[in-house]
Amino acid sequence: MKHSSSPLSPGTHTITVPHDTVHVEQRYHVAGSGPVCIAHSGGPGIDWEYLRMPALERSLTMVYIEPVGTGASGRLPDPQDYSVTTYARLLHHVVEHLAVPEVILLGHSHGGFVAQQYALDHPERLAALVLYDTSPVADEQFWSAAVAAMQRFVDRHVDDHPEVAGYVAALTARLDLLDDDGTTAILRKIMPAYLFDYWGREEEFAPARQSLRMYAAPTGGQGTPFDVRDTLPGITTPALVLAGRQDFICGPRWARLLHEALPAAELSILDDTGHLAHIERPAQFGAAVLAFLRGQGVLGSRQTP
Repeated sequence: MKHSSSPLSPGTHTITVPHDTVHVEQRYHVAGSGPVCIAHSGGPGIDWEYLRMPALERSLTMVYIEPVGTGASGRLPDPQDYSVTTYARLLHHVVEHLAVPEVILLGHSHGGFVAQQYALDHPERLAALVLYDTSPVADEQFWSAAVAAMQRFVDRHVDDHPEVAGYVAALTARLDLLDDDGTTAILRKIMPAYLFDYWGREEEFAPARQSLRMYAAPTGGQGTPFDVRDTLPGITTPALVLAGRQDFICGPRWARLLHEALPAAELSILDDTGHLAHIERPAQFGAAVLAFLRGQGVLGSRQTP
């Protein structure tokens, strides 16, 4: 640690964790009070700050991972090492450092891949799992479906918003060939597709769009496509599978695969919602997560959303 405060004191923390033959700095950020919930952001490579969840911080001690390869966390010597298994291993060092018997783990999008892998590797450390706009698989069929859904988004909006004509090309760009500014530009460009009604609430969402940051290094990860469908029945941790009905990339189709395969899962689909429910529908998102945690006895009944 760079300072002597408690691992769960509010603010930014940095620990040094092993990775193969080297050590790397891993940052995380603590806000709120209550049972400990670790949140792992998506991407890979998207800056953690978009995932801030004030609606949950009122009832939970939120621990936001700043993934290695992003922000002020360290970088891996070999960009090919940025894999789901690597991120799950790095996450475990944080869990160990926090020194609490069990945590709630919330993974968004690619962070949901990490959360699933962690639940397979370390089920004894989890009180509950929140799989938020994610999928048990990211193979060619998954990406083809995402591209087709993005094309439908373009077709619906191109007359009123001609700039969306380039969204499919942006979604399918080789991010590993770009620098941090290049990946950030692409993320900001296509952000409206990740919301149900960006232009109807543009004044509200534009600042969030401009604050998005993406880092190129984690996009260079190599390995077989993520697919844990065969092993999901082994995850007996109570799980909430939550998705936006209009999420073009990790919507209900993939949420249902998770719900059907996980033995102790509940499913929550939020209407008129895209890939970022905690930004679009913070009250409904927070209520769904907290109701699930109360139902599991992880959260006391007196804590309000």
